Amino acid sequence: MPHSDTIATELSLRPAQVRAALELLGQGNTIPFVARYRKEATGELDEVELRDIRDRHEYLTELDERRAAILSSVSEQGKLTEDLRSHIQRAQTKSELEDLYRPYKPKRRTRAMMALERGLGPLAELLWTGALADRDAEQVATQYVSTEKGVADASEALTGARDVLAERVADDPGARAFVRDLTRDKGVLESRVARGKAGETSKFQDYYDFSEPLKRIPGHRVLAIRRGETEEYLTARVAAPEEEILAGLRQRFVARSAAPVQMMMVIQDAYSRLISTSVEVELRMELKVRADEEAIGIFGQNLEGLLLAPPAGGRVTLGVDPGFRTGCKLAVVSATGALIATGVVYLHQEDRARREIPRLVREHGVELISVGNGTASRETDRLVRDATREIPADRRPVVVMVNEAGASVYSASDLAREELPELDLTLRSAVSIARRLQDPLAELVKIDPKSIGVGQYQHDVSESKLKRRLDETVESCVNRVGVEVNTASPALLSYVAGIGPTVAQRIAAYRDEHGAFDSRAGLLKVSGLGAKTFEQAAGFLRVRGGRHPLDASAVHPERYKLVERIATDLGTRLDTLVGNDAVVGQIRPERYVSDGVGIPTLQDIIEELRKPGRDPRQAFEAPKFRDDVQTIADLREGMTLEGTVTNVVAFGAFVDVGVHQDGLVHLSELSDRFVKDANQVVKVGQRVQVRVLSADAVRQRIALSMKTPGTSASRPPQADPPRPARAHASRPSPAAPEGFAANGMRIKRK
Repeated sequence: MPHSDTIATELSLRPAQVRAALELLGQGNTIPFVARYRKEATGELDEVELRDIRDRHEYLTELDERRAAILSSVSEQGKLTEDLRSHIQRAQTKSELEDLYRPYKPKRRTRAMMALERGLGPLAELLWTGALADRDAEQVATQYVSTEKGVADASEALTGARDVLAERVADDPGARAFVRDLTRDKGVLESRVARGKAGETSKFQDYYDFSEPLKRIPGHRVLAIRRGETEEYLTARVAAPEEEILAGLRQRFVARSAAPVQMMMVIQDAYSRLISTSVEVELRMELKVRADEEAIGIFGQNLEGLLLAPPAGGRVTLGVDPGFRTGCKLAVVSATGALIATGVVYLHQEDRARREIPRLVREHGVELISVGNGTASRETDRLVRDATREIPADRRPVVVMVNEAGASVYSASDLAREELPELDLTLRSAVSIARRLQDPLAELVKIDPKSIGVGQYQHDVSESKLKRRLDETVESCVNRVGVEVNTASPALLSYVAGIGPTVAQRIAAYRDEHGAFDSRAGLLKVSGLGAKTFEQAAGFLRVRGGRHPLDASAVHPERYKLVERIATDLGTRLDTLVGNDAVVGQIRPERYVSDGVGIPTLQDIIEELRKPGRDPRQAFEAPKFRDDVQTIADLREGMTLEGTVTNVVAFGAFVDVGVHQDGLVHLSELSDRFVKDANQVVKVGQRVQVRVLSADAVRQRIALSMKTPGTSASRPPQADPPRPARAHASRPSPAAPEGFAANGMRIKRK
């Protein structure tokens, strides 16, 4: 398999693992399937390692394609020497390839080309080879003066010759690599306030006079500066170590020249006119790519935490979409998420709410009440709790505030119109709010991940890379949890390995026409779902109460006969074995090792037999906000609160403490020890204990800490990002990151 040894070395894996992974992926197998059901073949590579292998293989394949195109182009020009071919074949990066190709790449008309057309090439060669000294340059140059060719005098002849050599220096792969590497290592990214903006208050104030080394600047600052440029608040440049660069170029091109004066002018011109600008563009693009990867990684981790939040389970739930002017929309859904009833109550009509909400609870057996955390959420939460206070404790629903980000996006979508055609937008939001408490994963897959509001700078990063990462995150979470084929929406089914949107719709249509599936094997009757798709998907689909006892588990159908043999060897029936920990404990996996089935697969099977179809998500527990803390004004320095992590960013984590404005736990306040990456400490959806450091009701800023009082974690200066500009959170600047106000605080939106 091409590049398997290279990838194995780079990723510290065994070549056999990489070859097996690339072969399996090349056969059309999905990453979740390979990670779960082909452990013996890959040496138990997980999904992250498999994606790293795939991504690196794609890069190297693209590199090979570009290498072939360059070799073909240079060969067609008749300039492909064996030495050049060898260098091109050995190039390991795209930038190295492009440096080698640069002298042969078709260019627009340049000053060097015009000088050559005027016959100044031989004069340039004399300077380059050292055959012409500075003292003789003027005299020899007079020989190239030609009115016919447009060379007026010796000075103009020398200028043209230097233009030829400046382009040669600029095209020299070694020179460009030297400048690029030195600038990358010692250069500084500087930003200044744009002309006419100096007196304006903006989110970008901290970047009005800012600089930081290229090799240390974190991605979120790079993206902030780029956005500042886009919004015309900032100008930015890479400040390179110019003296050191020129000294290196002098050593390379001038040290042994007989015409050092002329050659110094050549390298000065080559660097300032031809090399510096293009190298700056390259390095700023490198920073952008690195920043994109950081931001996309954070988004993916946050999305994973949100999707894998503990589900409340199949219980009748009342969803409440808060609102002041239009009222609080109510929607009761069944244990399976089907709509049962709707209603509206108003915050200023408390008597009506005390009648309507208990009525819905009594009539429909409501066990949970899900309140969206948008505008008027705390007022609505208080209204609901007051309205249910008279219900006996043993029948009183648990009231939970949930993250409603993206609910309005869902309610206006084609999918929502198909699912709930009879409802208006706001009532659809209430249904979504109810369902996302029952099962966050099943509901959130219906929403474009970018609309869920757990990222940073998502509209500034590569859209294609972001979409790929988020789609793969959703796919990974869905397959990790497993999907009940008879109740799952087409949106959820579409993320099951190998299925996709078209087959998901066909499964749902078949289910509607023929009734519930009674076995996994029944899926093969669905049009377009062939043997390969079944192989990829079956292990992640569940048929509870089906004909085969293993259809509700993660045991793949290809291993059913093996498990039946195990049951026979234990002298028990298969249905008795499944879920019977005492009997499962008697299995000796080493007895069943064979080709394609090793200890890893057998251990997975045994775990599934112990707890068939187990949900890897944690058990649901409602967060507890303090009743005496309703607004920012209620917060006091030193107060300890329970909260829920709503977003993790490069500089810390935002936590909902129940006052409708998330507080920031800065990176330096996440732990008693030094923290480089917030995701090492917290995840989206995690419940945490925080202490209030400060609360500014005017600017809507809350500073929180998770550290033990009296401790301080040391950190390098670069770990502390510039403070966001001061602005009121209710008026987000257009320059603010998506989901954040101009002051850097998170805004809760539907």
